[in-house]
Amino acid sequence: MRRLPNYIHELEGWPGFRWDEGRIAQRLVPVRHRQGRLIGRMEALGYPLRAEAVLVTLTEDVLKSSEIEGEVLDRDQVRSSIARRLGLDIGALTPADRNVEGVVEMILDATQKFVDPLTDERLFGWHSALFPTGRSGMTRIIVGTWRDDATGPMQVVSGPIGRERVHYQAPVAPRLDAEMSTFLKWFEAEAALDPVLKAALAHLWFVTIHPFDDGNGRIARAIADMALARSEQSPQRFYSMSAQIRAERKAYYDILEATQKGDLDITAWLGWFLVCLDHAIEGAERTLSSVLHKARFWEAIKDQALNERQRDMINRVLNGFEGKLTSSKWATITKSSQDTALRDITELVERGILVRDPGGGRSTSYSLAGRE
Repeated sequence: MRRLPNYIHELEGWPGFRWDEGRIAQRLVPVRHRQGRLIGRMEALGYPLRAEAVLVTLTEDVLKSSEIEGEVLDRDQVRSSIARRLGLDIGALTPADRNVEGVVEMILDATQKFVDPLTDERLFGWHSALFPTGRSGMTRIIVGTWRDDATGPMQVVSGPIGRERVHYQAPVAPRLDAEMSTFLKWFEAEAALDPVLKAALAHLWFVTIHPFDDGNGRIARAIADMALARSEQSPQRFYSMSAQIRAERKAYYDILEATQKGDLDITAWLGWFLVCLDHAIEGAERTLSSVLHKARFWEAIKDQALNERQRDMINRVLNGFEGKLTSSKWATITKSSQDTALRDITELVERGILVRDPGGGRSTSYSLAGRE
């Protein structure tokens, strides 16, 4: 007797996905509106603040995409690696490990070169970057090409050895060339499908094929980020889907498992992805709070005539100045005299930009007005 299909890739008609267009449109329209509003708001910022927002977002994206897979990366290393590759001046750079450089390289290739076609060779390059030693943890894996299932079927499992629970089993290795060829042709084909829905579908489709020994989740999210960049026609990232998926990780795995064990109607998956995207865009306000605060601050004093020293020191305070701001520190950092430093500060106090901290005396310190 023929075994009944357990997974969607075993169904007749695969990969003929379908969904309730009416239900999905109800969720897609407001998400697209919110997406457009965020992009417009961020593009209204000056270049330095916009670049800082991109750095914050991409750093979060790299960190959280790895955390979903249980790998914790060093934030300073990630931030420094991204800044160096984007040519951003953030002061002293922290040297990055090979595994950090690899994840950063993949995410930046996906988002900064979103117009370039997605090919098997490009995916092989991403995979090689993720696993520069040819190992996943202590286990040697096949790197830079499709898996061969030499050690058994590709399964997603949980639980202790001997009591494992199989959540999913991927297509067998001999199918991979044909499966990935179909996927890549679809991804690059012109279609009437909204690019945001294409991101959701690409994520599901790729992770269902599961073509690599490891790293499939991270690569699926990079592909989705690439499709989202295409939906905005911009390499600038101001929200992180990976960060939101990390926050909703259990729901993410639950909906993936339910979809992969269901039929070819993926309405529930698309709906979940759109809600998650909506939350990610909403969360950008929190993630970019420091950048947006700076934007509001500079907008409030845009008519003030400031010299270069004053602008530089205000930016340093906005960026999180260590310790208390005194005239001595001002003079040292700006390489000016004590009299010049005090004059600069006094002007800002008189204009209501700086305020004297409580206390005073020989160690008078100052803060930005309106900041505790």
